[in-house]
Amino acid sequence: MDTHSADDSAVPPGWRKRTLPGFAGLIGPLWVRKEDDGWAYGLLTTADHLNPAGVVHGGLLTALLDHGISAIAWEALGRRACVTVQLDTHFLAAAREGQFLQVRGRVARATSSLVFMQGELSADGEVVATAVAVLKQVGPPRKTAGESATGGPATGETAAGGPAAGKPSAGDPAAGDPAAGTPAE
Repeated sequence: MDTHSADDSAVPPGWRKRTLPGFAGLIGPLWVRKEDDGWAYGLLTTADHLNPAGVVHGGLLTALLDHGISAIAWEALGRRACVTVQLDTHFLAAAREGQFLQVRGRVARATSSLVFMQGELSADGEVVATAVAVLKQVGPPRKTAGESATGGPATGETAAGGPAAGKPSAGDPAAGDPAAGTPAE
């Protein structure tokens, strides 16, 4: 996709562009923003995201919800890898070219192996789609570069403050950004 040709001036203030590898990189670039109650994920739609009817393809909306919900779960569970077991998506309105889509989500419940998520995708203040997801936790929490051998933060760092392996250094504004190292969809 040639989504990089979008006019980034349509992105609201406070969002940072993240170019990711794999499938997330194909639909992006994605945008991230740290908010008081967690992370939000965004995507600026282009003509490449449209279906033959001229609106944003439902598969793109679902993929963005899945990625955002998975990344929110990953961060909420101490950076523990999750895979989607079930994703129920409800389309409520059409999204159009040039709109900035935003995903927010929350953990509804977590067990020792499953996490139940709720998510919402909006554009221009209107809810476009909602989702309910079940994700399976598949790995141990991811250690950050500042963690000691016992898994705790090194002196002077918080677990959330240290960058994960392969992530930007603490001097990089993207340090601590869950989108940068999310192993989930």
